[in-house]
Amino acid sequence: MTPSTWEVAADAREVHDLLCASDRYQAERFHSPVPQRNPATTASRVHDGLVHLLRVGGAVAAMFTLTRTPAFEEPPGVFPAAVNPAYLSRLAVRPDLVAAASLAGPLCLRRAIALARERGADMLRAEANPDLESTVECMTLLGFRRCTTSSGGSTGPRRVHLYRVLT
Repeated sequence: MTPSTWEVAADAREVHDLLCASDRYQAERFHSPVPQRNPATTASRVHDGLVHLLRVGGAVAAMFTLTRTPAFEEPPGVFPAAVNPAYLSRLAVRPDLVAAASLAGPLCLRRAIALARERGADMLRAEANPDLESTVECMTLLGFRRCTTSSGGSTGPRRVHLYRVLT
């Protein structure tokens, strides 16, 4: 069995490369536009210690960002009330691991839930592309609940909002 380790990301370029590779792979799978990612945003989140990396056999395998403020535009009234929410974003898995149906994605979700709970959050909030059905399904299997799905309209991509109570 190949050893896996968690770390707080230190290399913004490595993180950004993984994020972009994941975006390209998913866009190709679902015939959708590739999101435009800002390297400066990635560098800022890495600098602030918000990005968590999973390495398998020493190679980067997956990542997520965990913040106290939303990394996405939070529609008013979508999420249930929370005193101290945390926000999950930028979940990305290396394309070859997605294709191999690895457990890297679920491992990221479980790690995010545990870290948010350890840090005193009472709810973990997220948004996802509803086309990524396996991701959304995995989140619901791990206790997340869907709140809404937005069509995106002319202002942006479709999104599903999910949350998980941590108390």
